[in-house]
Amino acid sequence: MEGERTAGAHDERLILSHAATDASALPVAAARAPLPTEPAPTTVADRRDRSPPLAAFRDKAATAIETEAARGTGFVIVPVLLAAGAVIYFCLPAEPPLPMLLGSTLLVLVAIMLAGRAQHVHALGIAVLALLAGMLAGSLETWRHSTQMMGSSISTRVTGRVVAIESRANGRIRLTIDLISTERPELRYAPDRFRATTGKLPEDLEPGDGVTGVVRLLSPSGPARPHGYDFAFENFFDGIGANGFFLSGPFKAEIGNAPSAFGSIASWVERQRLALAERIKTHIAGPEGEVAVALVAGVRGGIPEAVTEALRKTGLAHILAISGLHMALVAGTVVGAMRLGFALMPGFSSRHAVKKYAALAGLVALTLYLVISGAAVAAQRAYVMFAVMLVAVLFDRAALTMRNLAIAALIILLIAPHEVMGPSFQMSFAATAALIGAYGWYSERRSRKPPAGWARRSPAVNAVRLVGLFFVGLAATSIIAGLATGIFAAWHFQRVAPLGLVANLAAMPIVTIAVMPLAVAGMIAMPLGLDAPFFAGMGKALATVISIAEWLAVRSPLDVVGAIPPLAVIMLAVALVTAVVLTTWLRAIALPFAAAGVALIAMREPPHLLVSEDARLVAMQMSEGRLAVNKTRPPTFTLGIWTAALNADEIVKPEDLDGMSTFQGSSSAEAAFSCADDLCLARHASGAVVAFANTAQAAGAGCGLASLIVVDDATAKNVCAGTPATVVTKRELAWRGSAAVKFKDGVAQLDYAIGPTLRPWHDHRRYSREARGLPPYRRQKAEADQ
Repeated sequence: MEGERTAGAHDERLILSHAATDASALPVAAARAPLPTEPAPTTVADRRDRSPPLAAFRDKAATAIETEAARGTGFVIVPVLLAAGAVIYFCLPAEPPLPMLLGSTLLVLVAIMLAGRAQHVHALGIAVLALLAGMLAGSLETWRHSTQMMGSSISTRVTGRVVAIESRANGRIRLTIDLISTERPELRYAPDRFRATTGKLPEDLEPGDGVTGVVRLLSPSGPARPHGYDFAFENFFDGIGANGFFLSGPFKAEIGNAPSAFGSIASWVERQRLALAERIKTHIAGPEGEVAVALVAGVRGGIPEAVTEALRKTGLAHILAISGLHMALVAGTVVGAMRLGFALMPGFSSRHAVKKYAALAGLVALTLYLVISGAAVAAQRAYVMFAVMLVAVLFDRAALTMRNLAIAALIILLIAPHEVMGPSFQMSFAATAALIGAYGWYSERRSRKPPAGWARRSPAVNAVRLVGLFFVGLAATSIIAGLATGIFAAWHFQRVAPLGLVANLAAMPIVTIAVMPLAVAGMIAMPLGLDAPFFAGMGKALATVISIAEWLAVRSPLDVVGAIPPLAVIMLAVALVTAVVLTTWLRAIALPFAAAGVALIAMREPPHLLVSEDARLVAMQMSEGRLAVNKTRPPTFTLGIWTAALNADEIVKPEDLDGMSTFQGSSSAEAAFSCADDLCLARHASGAVVAFANTAQAAGAGCGLASLIVVDDATAKNVCAGTPATVVTKRELAWRGSAAVKFKDGVAQLDYAIGPTLRPWHDHRRYSREARGLPPYRRQKAEADQ
């Protein structure tokens, strides 16, 4: 034992001595393998031995691609390709056969399995598979819905069950009704669900009750202009087969059919939402009460149009739609309150994973908020996004990562791929992805710098820095999210918010610190009857937000940008995706796409003329931002969309003439519409003459003058035969939707909103009387007296 101790002993002086040591006897450390975030080490060659520039660039690109693969960028790209496949499917001119899509997808899947270890072939196969999977998901969703939609407008007596009740800003009430039966006349092809407005309701009418009344059912309309918002598309996937209004009633009715279990639960939830909305409005009066109801219960119909417009012009309208912002604030409030409570119990917190408990509480709160708010599509999407993030915390993963966002996008795209076509999906994911990408870039740069040294500063200085950092972060968030969503806002709404940064800096701290936390506190205190002070405080905070919006809206410059080309949106979207998904210098690939998108917007040529799908309204672009129309009382909704698309400032209404000879003798190079004897004529700046005729007979008088004639008569045939005039009839527009016209060398070039082959959400158009060349339906007197 003593020998062992002696042998194991060391002289401490040897440790401090500088005895010569054989270098070859020292252990050699193994070379450190590069981290996934680092490029592979390279040797520095002599200047004469360097590779040509192209070869060096190829090696650098290969290294960057390997780095992207190591960081998991490939997985993030999959939902992007899936979304691209869904967009391709919904934009196809004809419906692709479902078996063909399914077979192609399976064929590519087999090819990937047979490719073995060929990485390039494997990656290409996965990309093609993701595109086909997106198309297949869209096709399956279309087949799954198969909504029955009205082809023609008709008045009939309906009996049905109320699904939802919504108050509108104009004082009317909109009912969503599941149709049970029709009579006088009995419809052979009736929608399963429709929406209808009314001026008043029977007393104590609630969701789940039966109603009856005479309703004017209208066929879902298509886009108001080519490349515009398609109302029929949304109605098809919402299950709405018709829209309309009550001519008499509605009256309460006894219906024998018992609702399904899901229907009963949905009706109960809807009743609770309406009761919650009324309770909130008892504590908060005025416009701020309607906004509070929208934030908590998802009921937005009662918000005054002036308030909505002010919020829209200042870039604050996003607070009205329950989406990622609201889910984040609700989850953040609950999780933060739970963490604060656990911090007051250090003993318990040291023994338990309180972070997971708080995340679970946040997930429960989000689920309840989703149900209470009505589970709108935007809310469902936001719920999935934040549910994925909170579940990640439960499994000890980082919550806010691009990978989690990709998982949320995959779930939504597989369940409801049609959402990729809407502004809500595009703007929500664009903003979130841009913020995550920017945060990742900032965190990487910050990690290379030494700590800020908060401990060396006084508490007052640290407090000022915290406030400053809060507002800097808020400004950066507003700028980044605004740039990311501005692309799609300009595409869908032809509007931007010039003062959006100022408005968000002024209003969003109030929403974040006061409005949403007070809303959560009010909901928690409601069962105890202690919600009044919380909702009262919420109302005052919302009044301040509305005042900020109204003050800035008056001072906001023009926010209308006009319609932008589809190719420009594609280029800018590719640039955005490339910039936020890639993490190496390869993100510079976004620059040429962004430049191309901006150049296309700068070189855009708006149409010279727009024609409505009912052939009743024609608008011609004139100089100095004027828009000439053929009606003295044009429909405000359609005209508003056209005015924004063409960036028009002034509407020029038609003037009456004694005869067409007055117009023929005019020497003006540009002339607004002049009307006489069911015929209106106008002259475009290019010299092309535009004619609008109410009947086929009236159109004959303009055949020798006009380059384009729009005939509001579905029975018109062979109009202006043998003349160079281009004729657009009501029947053609009923089939193909609204039209945009450009004149080139005096010849009209038409672009229709709907292709010649009807997709499932437009198939109902073929059954309209106008598409079949029939005159308007008129009830016979004997039939009306029945």
